[in-house]
Amino acid sequence: MKPVEDIRTRKGMKVSELVDMFKNSGGFTAPKLGAAVELIKEMRRKKVETFLSFTADIVSTGTRGAIVDLINSGSVNHIITTAGTVDHDLARSYKNYYRGDFMLNDGQLLKEKKYRLGNVVIPQDHYGKVVEEKMMPFLEREYQKKKKWAISDLLHDLGREMKKNSIINSAYEKGVDIYIPGYTDGSFGSQLWSFWEMNRDFAIDSLEDEHRLSEIMFNSSKGKMGAIIIGGGISKHHVIWWNQFRGGLDYAVYITTAQEFDGSLSGAQPREAVSWGKIKPRAKQVLIEGEATVILPLIVASL
Repeated sequence: MKPVEDIRTRKGMKVSELVDMFKNSGGFTAPKLGAAVELIKEMRRKKVETFLSFTADIVSTGTRGAIVDLINSGSVNHIITTAGTVDHDLARSYKNYYRGDFMLNDGQLLKEKKYRLGNVVIPQDHYGKVVEEKMMPFLEREYQKKKKWAISDLLHDLGREMKKNSIINSAYEKGVDIYIPGYTDGSFGSQLWSFWEMNRDFAIDSLEDEHRLSEIMFNSSKGKMGAIIIGGGISKHHVIWWNQFRGGLDYAVYITTAQEFDGSLSGAQPREAVSWGKIKPRAKQVLIEGEATVILPLIVASL
């Protein structure tokens, strides 16, 4: 057994130095955070093919910047996320979101034409209107090229046009493909539907992206596969679901506040995924029970 070591702080110390001390400090979350950093470093060093999954809510916060930095660090190869990621990434590239409070008067916000997303306040014309103004001309340009599209191809082309320091542009610049299995569930999906209503020969090929995911799995069967999974929902499940077809993940880092006893996929722990073959029994894995807007920036700053 190794002794517990004190965390000793000093003015001006690096985040990476602090997180490195977490590994030997004992406690609940600190050692797991330190272990996650080491796993991600190992995955990058060994060139492990790595998925990043996250839900859209954190893109409305400053954690969006940490996701951009994680992509730019070369630590991920593929992204699976939700439709709202496109919404918030687009909207925040052109308009501001504002800091609010969970206990604001929601009826008053409605009168003021403002949305509340947790403690983030979004003027109505900073959200859907922006997405529509940017997406509809973009879809028209894409439509002139061809009529049938995979979502990952649309997002690749959108990334070329997006502003720097956005998630979608950073993914484009780094050659990271983005998959959104639930692409209709958000303003992004509403724009696709609206464009289709006007152009009935426009089509989204959902199964093409599933084919591409299958190719990733089967082509990597002899190599290693890892995942950094932030939160839960469809994006988390899509990563682990596809990985069962190659025998499971070799590396897994989970960051979540969901509890196992709430019955959700979001709260399901890595050990349950082992029973399905989604994570290998001997995989290197860590579950951090913590809030991603704190945990993720600390991890990224330590890489």
